[in-house]
Amino acid sequence: MKRILTLLFILTPFVLYGQSVEEQVTEKLEVFVKESRVPGLAMSVSQKGELVYSKGFGYADLEAEVPVDPAKTQFRIGSVSKTVTAAGLALLYEQGKIDLDVPIEKYVPMWPQKKHKITLRLLAGHLAGIRHYKPGEFQSSKNYPTVTDGLAIFMNDPLINKPGTEYSYSSYGWNLISVAMEKANASGGTFLQTGQDFLQFMQESVFDALEMNNTVAEDMLKEWPNRTKFYVRSSRGNESGVRLAPVVDNSYKWAGGGFIGTTEDLCKFGQAHMKAGFLKQSTLDEWMRSQKMANGKDTNYGIGWRTYKRHDGNTYYGHSGGSVGGSTMFLIHKDSETVLAITGNISNLSYNGIYFDLIELFIDK
Repeated sequence: MKRILTLLFILTPFVLYGQSVEEQVTEKLEVFVKESRVPGLAMSVSQKGELVYSKGFGYADLEAEVPVDPAKTQFRIGSVSKTVTAAGLALLYEQGKIDLDVPIEKYVPMWPQKKHKITLRLLAGHLAGIRHYKPGEFQSSKNYPTVTDGLAIFMNDPLINKPGTEYSYSSYGWNLISVAMEKANASGGTFLQTGQDFLQFMQESVFDALEMNNTVAEDMLKEWPNRTKFYVRSSRGNESGVRLAPVVDNSYKWAGGGFIGTTEDLCKFGQAHMKAGFLKQSTLDEWMRSQKMANGKDTNYGIGWRTYKRHDGNTYYGHSGGSVGGSTMFLIHKDSETVLAITGNISNLSYNGIYFDLIELFIDK
């Protein structure tokens, strides 16, 4: 009788609520979509290489009522592009083509002389003193045919602090990283020097290698039939309070915020970073390990990976991403080999930490 009572106690929550984890997640997301008034949202979760949850909510195109498909609908992943680019940087590092700690001029001779030297490690950890966006730059609609062309935006500006002394977030630092990757790789004779080497390398060595079949650099000169429409909130919008976002061209920051993709692709990417295989274990450890400022304080940011330490003791690695018409969160939990990717097609969508609540449902399952 005691064993029966104990079993009933254990099962009671499930009997009372009658919901699986998947049903609980769907219910929470349906409430979130309704309350946040996001036009379209996708979320995918994978564990130990298997997709355990993947669902779309709302519309990729409000007017045409095209539903979101987490397997196909391409969202702007914003600064999660940094984490994706970091995988390409890691490959070049393992091939011996990149040294993280030499002056950037070794790879980018055109970089103008500054008061202090900067390195790829500092750039990748937002410690290099490179500025972030000035007003209006985030909404740029100018096309930059090459990653080198994009340097013109900031390369002649002074450093905002002494490298290594202060964490200061900068998407432009990743522009410089992409140029260094392109030059270092081209010098090895792997690709033709067409000005598109960085994108070719990322496509073949990361996206294709990990079967991320719906992740690409968002080239505004091409048509992307599966790309969502992008929205912003507006009192001048329709009854849902949104309107189409202004047209932007993210070619000025491909490496730091210019990729589009699906939540299912991000799950593939996350699973490849759980343990050695795609990359060496030593590289994974180094890339996710927090860098330190000169005063010894952790930044909670490694090489394209942010660390999230939760009050319940769980530690996650990943990145958030904000774009014009896009809001993304990408997390991995290494102990349980769980990945969560969630993205919406509207600017400045506040998730209010719901992604932690949702991933923990799967971790505790």
